Amino acid sequence: MPKPALKKHYLLYGSERYALAILRPIQEAIRARGDETAWFFDGPGAEDLVEGERLLTVAEVRRWNPIAVITSSNHLPHFFPGVKVETFHGFNAGKPRHIYIRGFFDLYCTTGPRDTEQFSALAKKLGHFSVIETGWPKLDPFLKEIAGPLPPVRKPPVILYHSTFSPSWSAAETLYEEVKRLSRDGRWHWIVSFHPKMNPETRAKFKALQNEYLTFAENDNILELFPQVDMMCSDTSSALSEFLLTGKPVVTFKNRAPGPQLIDIDDPSQFEPAIERALSRPPELMQAIKAFGEAIHPYHDGHSSERVLEAIDAFIAAGGRNRKSKPLNFWRKLKLRRRIGYWGPA
Repeated sequence: MPKPALKKHYLLYGSERYALAILRPIQEAIRARGDETAWFFDGPGAEDLVEGERLLTVAEVRRWNPIAVITSSNHLPHFFPGVKVETFHGFNAGKPRHIYIRGFFDLYCTTGPRDTEQFSALAKKLGHFSVIETGWPKLDPFLKEIAGPLPPVRKPPVILYHSTFSPSWSAAETLYEEVKRLSRDGRWHWIVSFHPKMNPETRAKFKALQNEYLTFAENDNILELFPQVDMMCSDTSSALSEFLLTGKPVVTFKNRAPGPQLIDIDDPSQFEPAIERALSRPPELMQAIKAFGEAIHPYHDGHSSERVLEAIDAFIAAGGRNRKSKPLNFWRKLKLRRRIGYWGPA
């Protein structure tokens, strides 16, 4: 009788709590294959693991010997065994340095044609990593949930207000008085959600606005809110790209990369009429939203996690190496060792 195949080990690596929402769909796909997962955190998130999710120390990771380390972070420990895989923690929102190479990864699993083109050009030039387009695992459960035609606007409509945390990009303080005013008359209902790193004072101001027409959401995974609303208001947040994949409109304030897929404004007085236009769903806007979605994430099947695993299989089957070695990266590796507190062998 042939011996049963050994289970493959995959390490899921996080440095922020949002890694859980991104990597758990991959965990589900790995388990569906009959293989095993474990987690390692060098920042917040480990405290939110649930029963059945295994947390390892550095020494345990090295003994466990994963075939791949999968992360949404921009770094990972070079001294962990396995193929180093980046799945990204968001779409390009127009902020600086979305397309950059840290020298830690063997394989980038890109979300769609726009990023694939740019990362592939760098892979050809640098030679120390590979690129395979897979779609974004975080969206798998969400895409399955919203499958089907776009639902009509609710009565009354529900608006999601979300802002990034960077003071130079956030419009939260600028639009505070407008959100306050518009959330008092009952014409629209509001859900407010902020980036986890948002200024606590700003967070407190908006939380204090809660009434029968405005709810302040504490969800770690903003995707949970998308099916509950008809449109989004934001600034320069990567979450707005995720929201556009629902096919619903977004109003932005001084967005860093405006385009026909957005209704972008530059004065608070334009906020109310922009919302009214978004809720009317003009055909030219809806078509631009659809085209944008196809460029950043053309996958609607909710199986990006499986494609990530297939990409890892293909990379390993091809030899598990790139044509050039990764850069020495001495300073970044030193900082990561200090962060983790590990000074043992590589």
